[in-house]
Amino acid sequence: MPPPPPSPGAAAPEGPILAFATSSDASRTAPPTENRPTPAAARASAKASQTTRAGQTLVIACGALAREIVDLIVALKLDRLAVTCLPAIWHNTPDKIPEGVRAKIRAARAQYDRILVAYGDCGTGGLLDRVLEEEGVARIDGPHCYQFYMGAADFSALTDAEPGCFFLTDYLARHFDRLIVEGLGLDRHPELRDDYFGNYTKLVYLAQTDDAALEALARRAAETLKLKFELRRTGYGELGDFIRAAGDGRTKEGAH
Repeated sequence: MPPPPPSPGAAAPEGPILAFATSSDASRTAPPTENRPTPAAARASAKASQTTRAGQTLVIACGALAREIVDLIVALKLDRLAVTCLPAIWHNTPDKIPEGVRAKIRAARAQYDRILVAYGDCGTGGLLDRVLEEEGVARIDGPHCYQFYMGAADFSALTDAEPGCFFLTDYLARHFDRLIVEGLGLDRHPELRDDYFGNYTKLVYLAQTDDAALEALARRAAETLKLKFELRRTGYGELGDFIRAAGDGRTKEGAH
């Protein structure tokens, strides 16, 4: 069996909650860390926005899914859905994920009617599910985002037939050089390619969007890793179903 694919590692903002409305206030985003308001201004802003969150659902997500979830919220006009993210780099230290999610849940519980989680097990060995059971919060089904996007049946069929697949998503295609080439030191030690990827036979690009530039990046990644290339236009897959159901109020809290 090939080793597991390297985990996504770019950090997403920990603090901002992205809330979207379909009125003239099309989107509101908390300022980036370096431009955050003073504590007094932040408290005033939070107090002013408290009433706007009544009836809202909060999705706590992995930072590697942030762009896709935001795009879904806007496209589907889910004006009662908000999202906050934990750093994607935590996939490299998955022991941080369960308690990080718990902290997010407890910080937000008083402000939102419902809380859901857009994480797979993500290498936590069941610890994330234990936390969610204790907190009474549901998450999307599945072990990781590759299965979310492909769908459980298609993912199982592919990996059973071809266990040597290395997967890219839009996120990983976009950040391939930084996360894989530089992150694994292949730019400095190209001979490590065989150590990391010698058991892989094919790079499968799971495309969430029809983007020629991202496809070109994915094809170049396959060439870099000396793997065959396959494109699968999955769209948002089960992640899209999960976000749509969350926005419609059909995802039950406390059930996986």
